[in-house]
Amino acid sequence: MPIHDQGYRRYGGARDAIGRAWQVIALAGARSVLGQRRFLFLLLFAWAPFVARAVQIYIASNFPQAAFLAPKAETFREFLDQQGFFVFVVTIYVGAGLIASDRRANALQLYLSKPLTRAEYIAGKLALLFALLLFVTWAPAISLLLVEVMFAGSLTFVRQNLFLLPAITLFSVLQVLVASITMLALSSMSRSSRFVGIMYAGLIFFTAALFQAIRGITGSSSFAWLSPGDVLEQIGDIIFRLPPRYDMPASVAMLALVALLGVSAFVLERQVRGVEVVT
Repeated sequence: MPIHDQGYRRYGGARDAIGRAWQVIALAGARSVLGQRRFLFLLLFAWAPFVARAVQIYIASNFPQAAFLAPKAETFREFLDQQGFFVFVVTIYVGAGLIASDRRANALQLYLSKPLTRAEYIAGKLALLFALLLFVTWAPAISLLLVEVMFAGSLTFVRQNLFLLPAITLFSVLQVLVASITMLALSSMSRSSRFVGIMYAGLIFFTAALFQAIRGITGSSSFAWLSPGDVLEQIGDIIFRLPPRYDMPASVAMLALVALLGVSAFVLERQVRGVEVVT
């Protein structure tokens, strides 16, 4: 059998622009997750509150005696609070293994040995979780607003509550961003996705329990900054122009979120590194 010349050949394929590698990671992760039937059922279940609220709006729009069910700004705030449970579940289901699985398979060296920066790797993982979480928060909330317009047959409600669209968007993005970056940071610290899920659940429940214990002892809710979940609730009330539920200034709440995001970013910067080979 003849042996052909295997010398240098010019690359004839297409070259992608620098900075787009994160899209490959995000799309590959999306295909993997969306190919799981259990996860699809979870996404459908996450839209059950939307169906219930849509029925409520329909009844309020078509039956005068049920006018007390008509939506208000508080309705959308309460709806996003309800979706917080699904944010928690989807974050653990999808996010726990995003980096931990790569660490367990020693795949970080392979990823970062390619023309792929750490920022692109993290951005790809973050984009996947971020998009899926928006699908269970922002997407149903905006759809609920459209349902109200459709059943009412006018834009009166929207005109009277013009702040709702930016409020829903801003709060959803904050809620999803905090969950996504925190989970990625925890996932980068372990090789076990199960342990990562436990750490995330512990972070949410322990901080909430700690705040409630201090609140019970001191009688003050000013220590809500200790709990990321309660901080988000406080910020959500402010964004939706509702009376804040805790005695905590908005500046303190935002500072607590910025601190959490900063710590998470620092952990990612320290943990997501390639292996230096010394020759």
